[in-house]
Amino acid sequence: MNTEIFRFGNPDAAAVLIQPVDAREPAAIETELAAIQTLTDTAFCLTAVRVDHWNTDLSPWEAPAVFGSEDFGEGAADTLHEILKLTADPEKTYFIGGYSLAGLFALWAAHQTDVFKGTAAASPSVWFPGFTEYMKAHSIRSQCVYLSLGDKEAKTRNAVMASVEDKIREVYDLLNGQGVRCVLEHNPGNHFRDAELRTAKAFAWVMQSHCP
Repeated sequence: MNTEIFRFGNPDAAAVLIQPVDAREPAAIETELAAIQTLTDTAFCLTAVRVDHWNTDLSPWEAPAVFGSEDFGEGAADTLHEILKLTADPEKTYFIGGYSLAGLFALWAAHQTDVFKGTAAASPSVWFPGFTEYMKAHSIRSQCVYLSLGDKEAKTRNAVMASVEDKIREVYDLLNGQGVRCVLEHNPGNHFRDAELRTAKAFAWVMQSHCP
């Protein structure tokens, strides 16, 4: 797979935020960056990793399409392999996060490795087929997890996506049961509202929860 890396903020900071983004998002990261900076005094470098095929590169396993016609692939392992190349400095503290399917990827990635000290999952696609069952059978390896959801996200005619409210509460309960420091925040609006701000809040929370 081909990935392109964009870095924002302080390149020398000890805290490194890693976020998968699609082709449209790097320009919007400036908005997210500014929002994080208003929410925390912790110095950080925000590393955006652009993926070319969203439904394939961020999916942990194959699944049928739940909207549109594009099925989900199983490219998450390859994406994580590329991301882990960015985590080689033992003096840095790494956090993984993202929005929507990237938020789901972040949760999955945090089950594969303990390199990510915090996971920032903003409006994650936890309706993804089989994901909560996967979480029941495996333990997350991050020390803290931020979850969020728009308060209107479950109001959809799509039966799979309408399960997102129940699913994210299930995820929250699972993580608490594992003794993970976790918060679930509801934001106003549907899935497409304030994505940059929601992601900023997620990253700020995990940094503040872990960094002194």
